[in-house]
Amino acid sequence: MIQEGILLAFGNPLLDISVNDESCHLLSKYDLKRNNAILAEDKHLPLYDEMVIQYSDKVQYIPGGATLNTVRVIQWILQQPKVTTYFGCISDDKNGAILKKHAEEEGVNVQFQFTHEQPTGTCAVLCVGNDRSLVANLGAANCFKEEFLDQPSNWKLVEKAQFYYSAGFPLTVSPKSMLRLAHHAYACGKTYCLNLSAPFLCSVFKDPMMELLPYVDFLFGNELEADEFSKAHDWNITDRKEITLKMAAWPKKAGTRTVVITQGEGPVLVARGGELTEYPVSRVPENEIVDTNGAGDAFVGGFLAQLIRGKSIDDCVRCGMYCGDYIIRQSGCTLPTKPTFQSES
Repeated sequence: MIQEGILLAFGNPLLDISVNDESCHLLSKYDLKRNNAILAEDKHLPLYDEMVIQYSDKVQYIPGGATLNTVRVIQWILQQPKVTTYFGCISDDKNGAILKKHAEEEGVNVQFQFTHEQPTGTCAVLCVGNDRSLVANLGAANCFKEEFLDQPSNWKLVEKAQFYYSAGFPLTVSPKSMLRLAHHAYACGKTYCLNLSAPFLCSVFKDPMMELLPYVDFLFGNELEADEFSKAHDWNITDRKEITLKMAAWPKKAGTRTVVITQGEGPVLVARGGELTEYPVSRVPENEIVDTNGAGDAFVGGFLAQLIRGKSIDDCVRCGMYCGDYIIRQSGCTLPTKPTFQSES
C-alpha cells in the first residue's frame, strides 16, 4: 500500500470544452496556433460560446487543467484512492460541481478553495487532426490565495506529502504558493516537481520560474518549451540534448536535478548529473490517434506514479510513455479502462 496523500499537487482546475475543428474555422478566426497553449485574452472570450453553438451535440466536457489531468492519471495507474491531494480554486457553480464530482470519483482527494469572484475556469480545446490548440480562461482558478495554505487542515496535508507537483500554469496565479511548497520540500528533504507546461511561461513568466527553479528536483517539458527556455536565456543553443543538460545543471539548492523532455515522436531526453539518456518512443499508428490533448500531462502522471513507488527512472519513463500512448487513443484526457502497465523493477 502506498501512503495516502503521498503526493500533493497545486494547479489551475479547468473544465475542458473540446471540439474537433477540422475545418480550422475557429483556429483561423481566433488566430490560434496548433500545438500551443495560451491564456485567453478579451478577443478570445466569444470562442467558448461559439464552440458550443457551432458544434452543438459534438462538444465534450472533460474535467481538466494540466495538473489535475496528471494527478488523475496517477490515480488511474496506482488504482488506490487518495494517493494524491489536489489544491486549486473553483466557483460553487455547475462547472465546479462537475470538476469536483469526476475528480473524486477517480480517487483524487480534492481540496478546493471556493470563490464568488469568477466562475469556474474553462479551457477551449480545438482538435485539428492530431494537433490541438488550448485557450484557457482561468476564471476562478485565477483567484487562488496563498492564505488557503494557512488553514491547519490544509497545511497538515502539505506536511503529510513527500512529493509535490505543479504544472507551470499557476506561475500566472500564485507563484508565492508554489515557492512556499518548494521551500517546505527543500527544508524537509522531500521532492518538488515542476512542469514547464507552455512556451510562453518560459519567457513571459521567466522571473518567477527562475525563483522556483533552484528548488526543483524533477523538471518536465516538451521540445517547444525546451526551445523557448533556451531562447529566453539567450543560450544560442538549438541542440535539445545540450539544452536538456544545461537545464539540469542550473544552480540548485541541494542534490541533483533531473530534467525530462519529451519530443513527440522523437526520443524522450533525460538529463541527470551531467549524463543524458535517450529513450526511443513507440510510434502510435496514425489511424489509432484520436486526440493528442493531455498526452504530455499523462506522460508526467505515469512517470510520477512510478517515482512515488520508488521505481527506477527507466520504469518511470516507460510508464510515462504507456500513459501518453493510451491518452492519445482517447478523446481528451479520459480513462475509461483499467491500466495494464507492469513495472520491471
